[in-house]
Amino acid sequence: MAVETAESLASRLALQQRAFLRDGPPSLTKRRDNLKRLAHAVKACADQLVESVSADFGQRSRHETLMADIFPVIAAARHARFHLWRWMRPQRVWPGLELAPSRARLLPQPLGVVGIVSPWNYPINLALAPLVAALAAGNRAMIKPSELTPRTAETLAEMLGGLFPEEEVAVVLGGADVGAAFCGLPFDHLLFTGSTQVGRKVLAATAQNLTPVTLELGGKSPCVIAPDADLTQAAARIAIGKLLNAGQTCIAPDYVLLPAGKTQDFVRHFTEAAAALYPSLLANPDYTSIVSDAHYARLAGLIEDARQGGAEIVVIDPAREQPPATSRKLAPTLILNPADQMRAMQEEIFGPILPVLDYQSFDAALDFVNARPRPLALYYFGPEDLNLRKLLARTRAGGVTVNETMSHFIAENLPFGGVGPSGMGAYHGEAGFRAFSHAKPVLLQSRLNSRILLRPPYGKVTEMLLRFMLRG
Repeated sequence: MAVETAESLASRLALQQRAFLRDGPPSLTKRRDNLKRLAHAVKACADQLVESVSADFGQRSRHETLMADIFPVIAAARHARFHLWRWMRPQRVWPGLELAPSRARLLPQPLGVVGIVSPWNYPINLALAPLVAALAAGNRAMIKPSELTPRTAETLAEMLGGLFPEEEVAVVLGGADVGAAFCGLPFDHLLFTGSTQVGRKVLAATAQNLTPVTLELGGKSPCVIAPDADLTQAAARIAIGKLLNAGQTCIAPDYVLLPAGKTQDFVRHFTEAAAALYPSLLANPDYTSIVSDAHYARLAGLIEDARQGGAEIVVIDPAREQPPATSRKLAPTLILNPADQMRAMQEEIFGPILPVLDYQSFDAALDFVNARPRPLALYYFGPEDLNLRKLLARTRAGGVTVNETMSHFIAENLPFGGVGPSGMGAYHGEAGFRAFSHAKPVLLQSRLNSRILLRPPYGKVTEMLLRFMLRG
């Protein structure tokens, strides 16, 4: 396969730009057909995609790939096809009494060519769900998958290459240097999903062309357990969300805050829940490997740093297998009351490691969350009472799920995005359509035009109208 260069990337972008200008915005029928064919192709290639992802990870749960990578794309395409006619309608707006009797409307139009940079942790979902939004809005798209999942990237390139001509959808393969050149292209919009650190570099690259961006980043997403919460239920649901994909999820629970005195009860309930989910680890096809040796070493370093700092470490290894590092199967690990300067409290974890901290008052828990960068997700466990209202009003996060984890991500009617260091902009459902569209304002002036009263030579009528317009 030919190595991409800055020149070849620019040439592929120019091809799509020319085609967009030549053909104009696609019709509702064309957009629906694109989405239908994409969903059918993903379903038809599901087994091949599952195998590719598992090969890239070393071991990836088949069911987790189907559930978290394949299904969301099909659901997003289905949702967009059903609602697209409504999203595409011009929206009538009132231009104001001062411009009466004119009419105004907002006309949603595609931006042109959208760039999509997808990460390795959900290499299908986070490449194709943005593509659904881009196609629904009537755009062309170029996708740069992560080099850490090369087999999946090649499978996506083969599938999409057989589905769309290159002037509509193109997949760009290559390493970090290709990704950097890709982000520097003058797209009409760029969506990047990845780390906050890389997101800063992407934003700097897009600034050269004033390219609008949607950044889906990460951060340390807290779980706040209220004093009156069902601790057994909370621990079980946190275990499910934390251990999905071995914690390699941008909205995975990153740490837990719970009332003082309940730490040991939480440890017991979490351990029981994790053991029920994964009775063994090493040969268990349901328990996913860490994606690479480097990522495994970083996670092991977080645990060792906490251990050396004096934190209590709880390793959950139900079958007592002690999986070796070569397996990249990292046992679920709790870090109890780590110090703030420990790496596990400074870095986004992105693995099956969960710090557990206690608080003296619920307000103190909210202060702890607010003292840190705004997370991509926030989880609350407890009754829908004053504590929940305080949490929703006083904290800032990209999204919130109550008495569960990560569920807001799959609700197509809810925008998904971060705030501050966890990202900017949002997509999913109608929010994705809007993100990749321009709401063109159009004012239609009637034959009767009140503005003739506001042109020179100015006189008493002008003075009277201006007094009316400047009224308090």
